[in-house]
Amino acid sequence: MAHWCHIRTCFRHDPSTGTGFVSLMMTQFRDFAVLAKSRRSVRVYEDRPISDDVLRELLETAIWSPSAHNRQPWRFAVVRDPARKELLANRMAHQLRKDLEADGVAEEMIAADTGRSTTRMISASALVVLCFTMVDMDRYPDAKRSEAERIMAMQSAAMAGQNLLLAAHAAGLGACWMCAPLFCPDVVRDTLELPLDWEPQALITLGYPAQARTRTREPLETRVVWR
Repeated sequence: MAHWCHIRTCFRHDPSTGTGFVSLMMTQFRDFAVLAKSRRSVRVYEDRPISDDVLRELLETAIWSPSAHNRQPWRFAVVRDPARKELLANRMAHQLRKDLEADGVAEEMIAADTGRSTTRMISASALVVLCFTMVDMDRYPDAKRSEAERIMAMQSAAMAGQNLLLAAHAAGLGACWMCAPLFCPDVVRDTLELPLDWEPQALITLGYPAQARTRTREPLETRVVWR
C-alpha cells in the first residue's frame, strides 16, 4: 500500500507524467477486470489449512470497502476449529430440515440438501460468518428511514464480503457465499456465541480449490438500460 501511494503521489506532482499515470491506471484496471471476471464460487476444497496471516490479510482487505457514513458496521466471525464447524453445520442443517419438512418436501430431497450443505461447511478450511450491527448507525423515529438505515448497514457488510471474495481469489483461494444464515440467524449467533447486536447475513466458505469452475453470464444488454 505504501509503495502504491508513493507512485500515485509522484504522478500527481509531476504533470509530465500524466500519460504514464493514465497508462498505469489502465493496466491496473485490466488486471482487476481479469481478477473479477475469473472469480468463481468454489465449493470443493483441498484438505489444507489457511494460515493465520492469510486470513488476517483477507479481512484487512475486506474492511477497506465503502460503508454508509463510514460507520463500518461489518462484523466477522472466523470459524476454524473443526468441532465448532461441525456443530454449526449440523445445527444449521437441523433448522433447514425442519423448514423443508414444514414445506412438505420429500425426504430424499431434504437429505440431499442438508447433506450437501453440511459437507460444504465441514470440508472448508475456514468459515467466515459475515454480520452487521446497527450499534453505530443513525437512528430515526419513523419506520421508513429506520428501514433505509438498516438496508444501508446490510449493503455495507455485503460490499465487505465482496472484497473478501475477490481477495481470496487473488490469494489463490476458493470461496463460496452462502445465504443460509439469513434463514437461521439465531442458530448461528447462539452456536458461535456472538453478541446479540451482530446480525448474521452470510457465510463464506474458504479453502484451496480442489475443482475448476466455469460459468457464463447473460449478455450485458439484457441487464442494463442507458439513459
